[in-house]
Amino acid sequence: MNKSELVESMAGAADISKAAAEKALTGLLAAVTKALKTGGKVTLVGFGTFSVTKRAARQGRNPQTGKAIKIPARKVARFKPGSKLADAVK
Repeated sequence: MNKSELVESMAGAADISKAAAEKALTGLLAAVTKALKTGGKVTLVGFGTFSVTKRAARQGRNPQTGKAIKIPARKVARFKPGSKLADAVK
């Protein structure tokens, strides 16, 4: 499912226009992004939790040359599914 299909599904489920559904989706994504940028987390009970974790620096290899390279530490976004979502997917 891509963004336009998600907007269409949201509009049908909430009985609103596609434009309003797209605004709502854009607002949700902006709010989640802003919370994660500040190091917070977003929990949607039953659906899941978005959070930020730190990935340590590590040694890697260039696949073309085989030469060792250093991969720097960084922060990555993480999603942990909630119980209702996990049960629905089973």
